[in-house]
Amino acid sequence: MSVGILSLIVLALAVVGFFVGRSRALKSVQGDSRRLHSLPGYYGQTVFLFTAVPAFALMALWLIVQPMVIDGRIVGQLGPQIAEDATASKLAMEDVARIASGLDALQARTGMTNDELRDLSADGSDIRGRLAEVGIALGSEVDPLIFEMAKSFRIMQANGAMIMSVLVLVLAVAGFVLALRRIHGEFRARNVSETFVRWLLIASAGVAILTTVGIVMSLLSETIRFFGIYPISEFFFNLTWNPQFRGGSDLGLIPLLWGTLYISFVAMVVAVPIGIFAAIYTAEYAPPKVRSVVKPVIELIAGIPTVVFGLFALVTVGPFLRDYIAMPLGLGNSGSSVMTAGLVIGVLNIPFISSLTDDIINAVPQSMRDGSYGLGATKSETIRKVVLPAALPGIVGAILLAASRAIGETMIVTMGAGAAAKLGLNPFEAMTTITVKIVSQLTGDLAFDSPETLVAFALGMTLFVITLCLNIFALWIVRKYREQYE
Repeated sequence: MSVGILSLIVLALAVVGFFVGRSRALKSVQGDSRRLHSLPGYYGQTVFLFTAVPAFALMALWLIVQPMVIDGRIVGQLGPQIAEDATASKLAMEDVARIASGLDALQARTGMTNDELRDLSADGSDIRGRLAEVGIALGSEVDPLIFEMAKSFRIMQANGAMIMSVLVLVLAVAGFVLALRRIHGEFRARNVSETFVRWLLIASAGVAILTTVGIVMSLLSETIRFFGIYPISEFFFNLTWNPQFRGGSDLGLIPLLWGTLYISFVAMVVAVPIGIFAAIYTAEYAPPKVRSVVKPVIELIAGIPTVVFGLFALVTVGPFLRDYIAMPLGLGNSGSSVMTAGLVIGVLNIPFISSLTDDIINAVPQSMRDGSYGLGATKSETIRKVVLPAALPGIVGAILLAASRAIGETMIVTMGAGAAAKLGLNPFEAMTTITVKIVSQLTGDLAFDSPETLVAFALGMTLFVITLCLNIFALWIVRKYREQYE
């Protein structure tokens, strides 16, 4: 039974339990809901939760643990030589999974039975032709052990899915029956429902924390592997980025870091003044009708996909800067440049800064404005000397958060700034960023344990630390200098 069908069955049983539980609660007090401890809906929710939550929790846990158990058993049967080599075991499991998926597709297309599939062998030309029909190409020398493990892999998966389906259904029915037996007029169903909601909120917060921890650990583990192969001092202080993929590579961070900071600086020079001025206009000067139109239009920019901005940089902004500024001034002849990417990323960040600054300015109490007007200050003086100083911590935080977004941009840089890793001050030259090189280093058929591939994780860890420090600094600024108004 597939996971989707099993989920629908459990969900349908839980929905039935909701109505049955609600009806049973009303029946226990002869239809007088005033005699119930909780509202009738809470009793239905209790049955729904007892039916669905344990069953779905078991299903999620099973789907996480089963692949690890099966992979461990398969790798153990491949022999100690493969089991002790992490890279070899990973490649072997990829071959096993690929062949197993081909056998599944072959069975679905031809209607072969499981017994017929078990009789297939890797050295038969017939199986190569049949698997080629479903898009799985086997070489002339296929390890028979890998082929047999692929068949065992399918059997283990099928058996695991069957056991999971039985256990999940049994647990759902058990929860359904147990919840119904607890339904009576004095049962505190509201407490059960509210306790579940509280734990749901806690779990949601925990997922966010665990996701961050998982990201850090995955980056950190591969970064440590990289620095075990490549010297850490050369990575952080080398001025050359030249991955050769055949030895003798120079993997220096500084050119990529310079390009990242340079492009981000240009973007912030564009986004900060325009975003703040737009926020001041919409918050202080624009009539309500104009504000209701201008603010959504500005925020609409944030909803445009970055690949569209990349095309805009590639087709419009880049050629314009090249033909009308760079070439006449003798600064370059390429449409891909720091200025191209910086301008477009700046436009992308305008609604981010504008929207946050607008909300921060509107949070300044009106009484402060009225006091300034009472002392004879004009509107512009009030904005410059009262409103903006009061909103400054929040505005600084918004700027730093926008800078983090500019540093992490990839698509616009790829299409607008090029891929040249170099140091320079000319904003009309092509440069690149850390994010672009992360993508390029992980693209292609390269050995995963080579320094040219593992360097992507070191770059990702570096970028993570930079953006994390910016976000922490932004929060520190906001909390330290924020004024509390009554």
